[in-house]
Amino acid sequence: MTQLPKSVNVTEKRMEDGLHSFRAIAFLVLWYFFSGCTLFLNKYILSYLNGDPTILGASQMIMTTVCGFVQLYLPCGMYKQPIHRSKRPPNFYIHMCLVGCTRFITVLLGLISLNYVAVSFTETIKSSAPIFTVFISKLLLGEQTSILVSLSLVPIMVGLALCSSNEISFNLPGFIAALATNFTECLQNVYSKMLISGDKFKYTPAELQYYTSLASIIIQIPVSLVLVDIKYAVSNTSLYLLLMFILNGVFFHFQSITAYVLMDYISPVTYSVANTVKRAFLIWMSIILFGNSITLLSGLGTVIVIAGVVIYNKVKQYDINRQSNNDFDKILLTSPFKIRTI
Repeated sequence: MTQLPKSVNVTEKRMEDGLHSFRAIAFLVLWYFFSGCTLFLNKYILSYLNGDPTILGASQMIMTTVCGFVQLYLPCGMYKQPIHRSKRPPNFYIHMCLVGCTRFITVLLGLISLNYVAVSFTETIKSSAPIFTVFISKLLLGEQTSILVSLSLVPIMVGLALCSSNEISFNLPGFIAALATNFTECLQNVYSKMLISGDKFKYTPAELQYYTSLASIIIQIPVSLVLVDIKYAVSNTSLYLLLMFILNGVFFHFQSITAYVLMDYISPVTYSVANTVKRAFLIWMSIILFGNSITLLSGLGTVIVIAGVVIYNKVKQYDINRQSNNDFDKILLTSPFKIRTI
């Protein structure tokens, strides 16, 4: 009897398990929690403490570099420590600089958008992320997304838009910054997925976190010198504001590294859908924390988002099962041993 190949790629197996894995669910919850902490502390620093967006972005990159360096040697149960590598892969520094650049641009543009518009409006603009991810995944990873899966993304994005329809505060600079953030974040996520799930060389979450943050700092130094009045910033930064910068950076580190760990379990499109659900959750949290009224459209939007996620999961599972059956049929057809049906 001909047996199926035993050499199953671990990453592929993890992606098949997806959010059915306990660890994936655990890191999804942690990612949501630290994302909320980072987002609301961002808004607090920018709107109530009058912090500078560029300095806030710099503090986030500095803290992710420091914490990422520590986690290179102390995984904290997030990943398995790889066997000592004698050399780095080809184009290592190019990859790190590219991801570092997109990280810096994403953080800076996101903070600029928060400085101009409400949290909910920023998150609404980002609701188009799954569509961006589908196209970028196809270009960079060659990942094919069926028409049914693509259609299942529509109710998720529509529902998210309805969630914040009672609090939309349009502002052109904020709108452009939020839209640009959306694109660079999707590009960063897909590129990171490509590196963290490589066949020949798999980057660990801590490696991606540390080296891309380091590259981002190098890129950020000349930008900060141009955009920030250093003397004014130093004289107007109180001890309390400095502590908030540091705490925000720690939250941002754990938001980023839990996202990298989660990427090892799910596809870029599924990650983007999970990110969209996270935004719906954050919009509701912003409504509650900032005392805004909840409308019928907000409730309806939340129901549509949840329904859309259920539909997406069902369609995605259907696609996986269909692909597995097709692969099995190909193996049987090419096998020297034919299976007779009675």
